Amino acid sequence: MKLLGFIGSSGSGKTTLVEKILPLLRGHGLRVSAIKHTHHGFDVDRPGKDSFRYREAGAEEVMLVADGRWALLREERQEVSLEALAGRMAPVDIVLVEGFKLAAIPKIEVFRPSLGKPPFFTNDVGIVAVACDAPLDAGGRVVLPLNEPAVVVEFILSLSL
Repeated sequence: MKLLGFIGSSGSGKTTLVEKILPLLRGHGLRVSAIKHTHHGFDVDRPGKDSFRYREAGAEEVMLVADGRWALLREERQEVSLEALAGRMAPVDIVLVEGFKLAAIPKIEVFRPSLGKPPFFTNDVGIVAVACDAPLDAGGRVVLPLNEPAVVVEFILSLSL
């Protein structure tokens, strides 16, 4: 599967951009999935629920299933690679990956100068374009209009991932 990353500082609009381009990519006939990395920890399970109790009792994996939707929860003792995670997913044309800044995949940086945070593109050769809401010298990289998701999608379609 082809992986394309979206990186940027917190609050830059990565999730919003991915959310807007997903249906546009699907409109081009592509099958699309997404992986999102979070630094905040998460749990789709709650104390007291049966599935939580199974995990607490030592189950390595617990699958929750209801009405055509399922989630697999796996307890890992160490960090899992992006490639291994993507390998657990059903095959699609492209997986949009939010986060995973250090992954060796092509990435689009979402950058807002107004946030006052430094860009990542100055130190990451894997960044193929910068989606920005202001004029920007991106050191020879393509600069995409952040607020025009259709333009971002056309750029993605032009990539030979």
